[in-house]
Amino acid sequence: MTDTAAKMFTTRPVEILLVEDNPADIALTSEALEDSKMLNNLNVVNDGVEAMEFLHREGKYQSAPRPDLILLDLNLPRKNGREVLEEIRADPSLTIIPVVIMTVSKDEKDIYETYRLHANCYIQKPVRFGEFIEIVKSIENFWFSIVMLPSQK
Repeated sequence: MTDTAAKMFTTRPVEILLVEDNPADIALTSEALEDSKMLNNLNVVNDGVEAMEFLHREGKYQSAPRPDLILLDLNLPRKNGREVLEEIRADPSLTIIPVVIMTVSKDEKDIYETYRLHANCYIQKPVRFGEFIEIVKSIENFWFSIVMLPSQK
């Protein structure tokens, strides 16, 4: 971990928001992050409407932490991932939060559209358990050990 990243997260855990409706993917992501060397809090919401309530600290999410990273599925009920991404990028208070798209889709239209909406990266979820765990660990390593993120204000 870089000195800056180490200083940023030594006093508090990394806050990760997972926007996912598939219980198996939630469990795999949670398991991968539990094995982490870095202290983290995984917050999970199951659809796009809940994601925006969490990010705006509305309703039951009034005391929700501001995420350091958002892991966003595209195929969500009530409000899909593209709509969530578009709302995040349109909100000046949320726009600096990195958004990683994690989806089963490898459709070129989905890839193009999410980058057009300013996703930070697009990852196709692997089917195999071990590969899924490695992807989540790689995401965590990249975003919290290599990349410099702004401190929360």
